[in-house]
Amino acid sequence: MMCTNDISMTAPENIECELRAFVTDEEFAALADRLGREAAVLGEDDQVTYYFDGNGDPDLRIQRNASGGKIWYKGGKMHDEARREIEIPFGPGETFARLEELFTALGYRVSIKWFRKRRTFRFGDITVTLDDTRGYGKIVEFERLCAPERREEALADLKRAMAGFGIEPSPKEEFDRRYAEYRANWRALLGTDG
Repeated sequence: MMCTNDISMTAPENIECELRAFVTDEEFAALADRLGREAAVLGEDDQVTYYFDGNGDPDLRIQRNASGGKIWYKGGKMHDEARREIEIPFGPGETFARLEELFTALGYRVSIKWFRKRRTFRFGDITVTLDDTRGYGKIVEFERLCAPERREEALADLKRAMAGFGIEPSPKEEFDRRYAEYRANWRALLGTDG
């Protein structure tokens, strides 16, 4: 099976390979400028994402964006470089609120809410996103979906691409630490009670 960047619906055997880095405001602006010149601009999106806890599922989410949204599950450990991913897209409308209601009725609870502005680019066969997540920070992500047997090759390609932009992936431990801090304080950081 060939690698694919079609992230609208991934088959269960697909692996999401991604490398991420926290960046400063200046680095974020410089990346946006360079990607705008050198990559295909795929668009901007305002996203709302809810992470759920419960029933032993460590990474179950729903997301709403301008075109609708998706339910998605990521297997493996949070912030791993390669994880199994299952996505189910849905169209615009009231689906997001109904899904929140459904998951709550099934025993899940919202553990985190994210509000981010995402810019997406295609750089060769790599999807590059610039995320500005309120209360969390600015992140660049280089991603490619591929078959399990192509994982190491995909990760090596992503590392080379990031290095070409002068970006070093942030350590998993930094993402884990900052995620734990956000998870413990997201309501205060966003100025909301839920």
